[in-house]
Amino acid sequence: MSDSFVPRWLEWAREIQAVSQTGLTYASSEYETHRYQRLTKIAAEIVQDHTGLSRERLFQDFSTQAGYATPKVDVRGAVVRDGQILLVQERVDERWCMPGGWADVGDLPSEMVVREVWEESGFQVVPRKVIGVYDANRSGRPLELYHAYKIIFLCDLTGGEARPSDETLDVRFFAFDDLPPLSVSRTHGRHLAEVEAHLRDPHRPAAFD
Repeated sequence: MSDSFVPRWLEWAREIQAVSQTGLTYASSEYETHRYQRLTKIAAEIVQDHTGLSRERLFQDFSTQAGYATPKVDVRGAVVRDGQILLVQERVDERWCMPGGWADVGDLPSEMVVREVWEESGFQVVPRKVIGVYDANRSGRPLELYHAYKIIFLCDLTGGEARPSDETLDVRFFAFDDLPPLSVSRTHGRHLAEVEAHLRDPHRPAAFD
């Protein structure tokens, strides 16, 4: 499935990298290993040609991905107070998103979102329900070089106070009809529309791609 948000060259590079990663995992001969390593280099060359990033660094990054290639997981906390949504301003692009980030190995998704909201915003929350599970790379600007899924939790605010972090410049609540510029790879307009829909209808089922 293709998407207008994701350039074809990036789709090709991702697929080639995934094939090479999985192939290297199950390679049974030196010949197979060399052939799959060549695919890794081709993926790095494609990205270099379109971005100017270092081919060597890309190759090293691709090579550190081990095991069968699967999507990464991004978790986000939808925290609403007095009808306004909690957003944090990212240092990397100075745009706004729901607090969250990459899931860590060994942690429950619900535990991850609690920690991410606390670390990025200073607020304590309890996850209440799943708003949606999305293909993150088809929700806006692609998430880095790898395919990812995004899980958005509706969370109840239980304590804390606004506090930026090493990753965030500012923390604020915004009205849904008066949003700041969004960091769309992290929080897209359709994610916030779905949060609003769940607030209007508590029995609404989780959205998914």
